[in-house]
Amino acid sequence: MVRAGIIGASGFTGVELLRIAAQHPDFEVVVATGDTQAGTRAASLYPSLAVRYSDLVFSEFDLATVEGLDLVFLGLPHEASMALAPKLIGKVGCIVDLSAAYRLKDASLYPGWYGFEHDQPQLLAEAVYGLPELYRSELKGARLVATPGCHVTAAGLALQPLVDQGLIQTSGIIVNSATGITGAGRALKHGSMFCTVDENYEAYGLLDHRHTPEIEQVIGAQVLFTPHLTPMNRGILATCYAQPVASADVSTDSLLASLGRAYADEPFIAVRQESPATKATLGSNAAHLTARYDERTGTVIALCALDNLTKGASGGAVQAANVALGLDETAGLTSVGMYP
Repeated sequence: MVRAGIIGASGFTGVELLRIAAQHPDFEVVVATGDTQAGTRAASLYPSLAVRYSDLVFSEFDLATVEGLDLVFLGLPHEASMALAPKLIGKVGCIVDLSAAYRLKDASLYPGWYGFEHDQPQLLAEAVYGLPELYRSELKGARLVATPGCHVTAAGLALQPLVDQGLIQTSGIIVNSATGITGAGRALKHGSMFCTVDENYEAYGLLDHRHTPEIEQVIGAQVLFTPHLTPMNRGILATCYAQPVASADVSTDSLLASLGRAYADEPFIAVRQESPATKATLGSNAAHLTARYDERTGTVIALCALDNLTKGASGGAVQAANVALGLDETAGLTSVGMYP
């Protein structure tokens, strides 16, 4: 068995990790910390855990309790993860960080986009980006995995093959991405209150959302990224617009064929003619993709739907951990959404 710890288990990504770990044939969760909820029964905070984790109580973090574990997930704020990871390297088998602390390879981007200096160039260089569909070979045996941002997973899966195959231009790409409210986390905020979100649809992070440089890093192209908050619990729908390369023979059929080739053997990717919907991916590690070419405007459209807490966060983290540890990549994860 893989002895696993979840640091920051009381948040939404933490409870999603607990849900997935409960159905994972190789994981045994032996530590689950949540400093703000220390002493609270997990099933009291999240009744969905009552059967599987009836006796689990969130604890305060203690380094001694995680030393020697095979796998540790970090569900912490960015700077907290950056402070903790160096203490864990070499003392646990694999660290999978769900924050942005190790996602950007260019350390100079952190002050402008995240507001802090990154002072760990060696760990930043060692960290492997945790999107198996694009970085599988690098993930094998990784000691430190940087789980992608949820918007980045959707936009990266939709766009990277088209850039890689020379079908779309690498400037002027537009990504409009709608997300469910769980992306804002569990903390009480005015922007995530029922009366604020209900019957509302709002753009945020105009021109300066933190996922922008990460999307550009993954796809290798310039992006104008605008996220939108929509009144649903979970899900992301990324709608991406790009101009075709002049020399490329682009059509709807060729775009679908290109995505189909890129993801032909991927266990969690569906490339379909139909427009993707977030509810079809609910609770699953699946990503549904499609693409179109609009001859009237000469525009390529690529779309991706996924569950922001599963494939976009905790499910993607488990998938990457499975690869890093040499386990069955699909273990503990489902490609079938909950519908209706």
